[in-house]
Amino acid sequence: MILLKNCNIDDSIKDLLINDTKIQSIGVFDEKNLKKIFGKQIEIIDLKNKNVIPGYIDNHVHVTGGGGEKGFTSRAPEIKFSDIISSGVTTVVGVLGTDSVTRSIENLLSKTKALNEEGITAYCLTGSYEYPSPTITGSVQKDITFINEILGVKMAISDHRCYNPTKEELIKLMSEIRVAGLISGKQSSVNYHIGWGKGNMDVLLGILDETNIPATVIRPTHITCNEDVFNQSLELAKRGSYIDITAGEDVSKSVEYIRKIFDNGLDDKLTISSDANGSVPIWKNNECIGFGIHTMKGLHEIVRELVQKYNFKLSEATKLLTSNPANALGLKYKGKISVGFDADLIVLDDNYDIDTVISLGKVVFKNKKVINRGIYE
Repeated sequence: MILLKNCNIDDSIKDLLINDTKIQSIGVFDEKNLKKIFGKQIEIIDLKNKNVIPGYIDNHVHVTGGGGEKGFTSRAPEIKFSDIISSGVTTVVGVLGTDSVTRSIENLLSKTKALNEEGITAYCLTGSYEYPSPTITGSVQKDITFINEILGVKMAISDHRCYNPTKEELIKLMSEIRVAGLISGKQSSVNYHIGWGKGNMDVLLGILDETNIPATVIRPTHITCNEDVFNQSLELAKRGSYIDITAGEDVSKSVEYIRKIFDNGLDDKLTISSDANGSVPIWKNNECIGFGIHTMKGLHEIVRELVQKYNFKLSEATKLLTSNPANALGLKYKGKISVGFDADLIVLDDNYDIDTVISLGKVVFKNKKVINRGIYE
């Protein structure tokens, strides 16, 4: 049991009582009485009025590594547990990318289970750029329905690496996802990697015009790859889709697009994700001439720039990584500091840097140092 004293939560000083993995109570507590009742079972931490926010939810992470566009040596490595928690992330959604030949859904699910064992909350998506989608059970619908960790499916369009599924194939896939979500009670969707190639998101808007599939089934990511895609994403958000910006190295560019979405009144439909451990290939005439790798570093940098440079309220900036992705993914006990919710918390210092991270009620990062590491780190 942990008592966090003097937490600044939305400009109000409160105490948080954490029992096991949950927030048990919020208020003002007499620590002497609690010590009498619980003795050594309770740890008391005085945060001295530091800002406390929910743990971040990163809904697009290549937990097993991405890449492979320039041969076997360009395969990105698996993500480390310490890299996740030091970025303030306490919930991840793992995905495959271009390579579903040397990577597999079984491998992805195994890494997801390992991250859960190590002390964060982890989910994943079935599928990849490949079509028909690779699965575990032989069916996208069955993967989502029967495997708790699998929330939805990954697909790629408008990219020279995608498998160019037809409109009819996409309609069938989204219909399967819709039914799987209803049966399993999950808020399942198709996470669309949107490339910079021909077509943009024309096919997705056309499907919404021509069918009864709800817009909530569509979740595009990488929506700042070009202006046409960005404008189409605004239209999707107006119809009910959640849209996702990748927090790349150019934080200022990401912030510029985020501000436009706020200006359009669509901020409740926006999430940001890292694409961490996915490769960043450099293309020339459809040939990979170089590559880098995404990290989670940009997530908190975006939050800090919104707050410090553009005077966003901390709650406005952080909802893009907390309550919004929780709502988009249907995670009922994530994304808020509230009684009964998971005790996933970030403590910020006076400069809005990440000081301490608590995941499922355990301190895993403290005083800017990693406390818990993965078994092979």
